[in-house]
Amino acid sequence: MASKKAAAKRRNVQRGSSNVFSMFEQSQIQEFKEAFGCIDQDRDGVIKKSDLKETYAQLGKLNVSDEELESMLAEGKGPINFTVFLTLFGEKLNGTDPEETILAAFKPFDPNATGFVNKDEFRRLLMTQADKFTADEVEQAFAVAPIDVAGNIDYKSLCYIITHGDEKEES
Repeated sequence: MASKKAAAKRRNVQRGSSNVFSMFEQSQIQEFKEAFGCIDQDRDGVIKKSDLKETYAQLGKLNVSDEELESMLAEGKGPINFTVFLTLFGEKLNGTDPEETILAAFKPFDPNATGFVNKDEFRRLLMTQADKFTADEVEQAFAVAPIDVAGNIDYKSLCYIITHGDEKEES
């Protein structure tokens, strides 16, 4: 009976983007599977607070607060199965912020919340502010950016492409 419950639970676990598997070589994925297996103490396919607490205890750290553990789990925005685990590591290793963070960065450039920013104005800002982009870097960024006929960047779609990959690249 317990195995039926575990199987049902695994079916109901939130899935991450399958594109995450293309971010790593097969040997890396195997290493992540081994690490996931070490953390998933009860072997149910999902990392929970009890799994993290036990893993820390095995490493000799007994005073991890529930808040710290809950904060770690919250990064997964749902149950942490292997795909979500891999996605989290992919974001950390590739320096990609979560989609919400990237969207929030565009908000000052879109005061009316249209979902679009003007390509020419954005080019000017990229080349003159903070970590200044070169013309070539801007062109590379715009090569994958969804730009409409009026010259506006659909930054919500761009954020998706940044965090999940470009569908065209997989074809």
